[in-house]
Amino acid sequence: MPNRMTDRYNVTQKYLMTRGQAINFPASYFSDFIKKKDDVFGVVIDIPMSSEVLTSMVCFINGAANVYFNNGGEYTGASQKYRNLVQAAHTLVTNASQIIPKCEKTKSYDLPKGRTNNIFVLTKGGVYKTEIKAGVIPEDEPELRTFYVLYQRVLSEIRNCQLKDEAERNKAAQ
Repeated sequence: MPNRMTDRYNVTQKYLMTRGQAINFPASYFSDFIKKKDDVFGVVIDIPMSSEVLTSMVCFINGAANVYFNNGGEYTGASQKYRNLVQAAHTLVTNASQIIPKCEKTKSYDLPKGRTNNIFVLTKGGVYKTEIKAGVIPEDEPELRTFYVLYQRVLSEIRNCQLKDEAERNKAAQ
């Protein structure tokens, strides 16, 4: 675990730029899906994986789901091949409006400290932020609990896609 003075993650310029582009992605690309100012079109979630590894998962209303790593690595494009991932990402984004009352509108996109997950909800009217601290989500926070389950499902689908891609590569190499 990083110590208190340096509990920031080491990040590459590529990661910061990609994450920033995702958070500031224009709502106009999703005009078929969103009509009102407070309609959610995307979610960016910073997920600490260890004291050294930070992942940002980006999901949009059209089912696109990508992950970006603080070391500059990424896993993208799986939504074009895997329907289960599209469904999980779409479900996550369409349910994100339920956590907006738990969020604050923000123009500041700090990286998480320690094991906190930062959640950015993207709407036509701006970006909203909340956090989920490591550990148990209180029972009096059912919206956050549901949202957490939904984004864990997307992460699981992304992992399944990675394993399928790896199996395909191994089969092709034989």
